[in-house]
Amino acid sequence: MTGQAPAFSRAAEIDTAAQMVRLGERLAGLLAAGDLVVLSGQLGAGKTTLVQGIGAGLRIRGPVTSPTFVIARVHPSLVGGPDLVHADAYRLGSRAEVDDLDLDADLAMSVTVVEWGEGLVEGLAGSYLAIGLEADRPDGADPDGAGDYGANDQPRVVRVSGFGERWQDAGAAVGAALGA
Repeated sequence: MTGQAPAFSRAAEIDTAAQMVRLGERLAGLLAAGDLVVLSGQLGAGKTTLVQGIGAGLRIRGPVTSPTFVIARVHPSLVGGPDLVHADAYRLGSRAEVDDLDLDADLAMSVTVVEWGEGLVEGLAGSYLAIGLEADRPDGADPDGAGDYGANDQPRVVRVSGFGERWQDAGAAVGAALGA
């Protein structure tokens, strides 16, 4: 799927961590079992904060934290909806290592969100959302050492692109979720 033109692309500026969580909650309303979301952005850009909102919107069990060291976590639904599979490909160097995670085994019954997955996981599904987050820190520094946002709320640009048939007609709904 990489190299394919997106069905749509939308962007918005998100000013605070709380707004990023709310964006995740709104996006969760558009997600269904079988959906793949690929997140990209520098350290501290807000990827995990966005996934916390998606988890809240999906009403899953457990706190959503960065899976950098465990690679992947499954958060079961509390309401009979899809589970959330939250993975972090930061430490993975190849598609073979991604294959070893068997993310595709849970894909049909879950919403799968992969941080740092760009160029590694798009082939897991016929359609996917690519979400890029950019903080206004050209050096990629994490000034407070807290990971995503921490005490330093600052604007982020969020770009959402839909690839494949599943997202063909979703540009307006995603734009509304972004407030754009």
